[in-house]
Amino acid sequence: MRTPSNYLLAAVLILLILPTAPVAANDNWDDLWPQWRGPHRDGQAGGAPWPEHLKCLRSTWRVELGKGYPGPIVASDRVFVAETSGDDEVVRALDRGTGRELWRASWPGTWKVPFFAASNGSWIRSTPAFDGETLFVGGIREVIVALAADTGKERWRVDFPARFSTEPPHFGFASSPLVIGDHLYVQAANSLVKLDKRSGQTVWRSLEDSGAINVSGAFASPILASLAGRDQLVVQSRTTLYGVAPEDGDVLWSQAVPHFRGMNILTPTVWNDSVFTSSYRNGSFRFDISGADEAFEVTETWKHKIQAYMSSPIVIDNHAYLHLQNRRFACLNLETGEGCWTSQSFGKYWSMATQGDKILALDEGGELHLIRAHPAALDVLDSREIATTETWGHLAVSNDQIFVRELEAIAAYRWCAEPEGPASTPAAP
Repeated sequence: MRTPSNYLLAAVLILLILPTAPVAANDNWDDLWPQWRGPHRDGQAGGAPWPEHLKCLRSTWRVELGKGYPGPIVASDRVFVAETSGDDEVVRALDRGTGRELWRASWPGTWKVPFFAASNGSWIRSTPAFDGETLFVGGIREVIVALAADTGKERWRVDFPARFSTEPPHFGFASSPLVIGDHLYVQAANSLVKLDKRSGQTVWRSLEDSGAINVSGAFASPILASLAGRDQLVVQSRTTLYGVAPEDGDVLWSQAVPHFRGMNILTPTVWNDSVFTSSYRNGSFRFDISGADEAFEVTETWKHKIQAYMSSPIVIDNHAYLHLQNRRFACLNLETGEGCWTSQSFGKYWSMATQGDKILALDEGGELHLIRAHPAALDVLDSREIATTETWGHLAVSNDQIFVRELEAIAAYRWCAEPEGPASTPAAP
């Protein structure tokens, strides 16, 4: 027979065994939007199948914010957004259903970007990363702050320029952190850095470069992939593609990518044992990775003349769908390198998400397109103006909701079953 002390001991053991859950639990991580370009960093969205049109997309709430480019992070019960307000960088947690503010955190963070980039503002750029307990936020001066997702309390902070005696990136910190297991990988301090995600301590630093203006900082974001039978980080600096061993930072292979003033911006895409990337003013490339252990080889399998700018591609059924420098949309056969079609002109920039054979594409002017991916021809199912202000932040899709980061607001939309007449926009909570 158990005594009361036995029951107390059992209860304590259960509490020690159970994982902590500061945000509401969700059985399917794939249905959330926890980082740059979604659950797998490739634009793939989970949830129920999307409708064939945008008429049934309803605005549910909208909250005004300070200016910023980070895409929203969507947990099961809340949405995280980052902004610049005066001389501070601010992060807010909003109730996913209503937009009600749950908490906010802030810290000093200003920087002036040079040249032509100044016309696009000097405010926060990097999309945060979320692991279910902690939100990792990168400020424009290359400072990463780890915040408790339930309260916003700061857990640790890393000032990369101070830690590694480097300058803040000339164009501001734009790369988005990557969480894998117990670690955070960040393209910062003119390098790739692995941090302990619980303490912020440096585990290793790799890919160090000079920090000259044409290589300072990274515009692309790292991904984890399996190439030639080896799990590795695929990293694109402003001049070069790399395969890096996650455990120790060893460079497994490298490949120079033609570039114009270091403007290799999009996040590379892995297809089978190949890496696809596209370079501003320099064309599109497929590099095949072969070999094993310390003897990896890189082969340029094909090159195509089409040139991307900032938009990262979507891959569906062995084809890459890519928004181009000349504002057109194109489809490339990844196996052969042949161009399937190129569209008429659209916006300057698209952020894209995909599900099945459909693509949602949001341009910088607030126009949302629903496209059926097909290599034979462009098939636009529907288009709709969803914002009247700039929308450079990457859109987020989670189950039946779409979250749009306007330049100075965040807006939530929900799919409905059938069209119900003109959409309405409710007042901010």
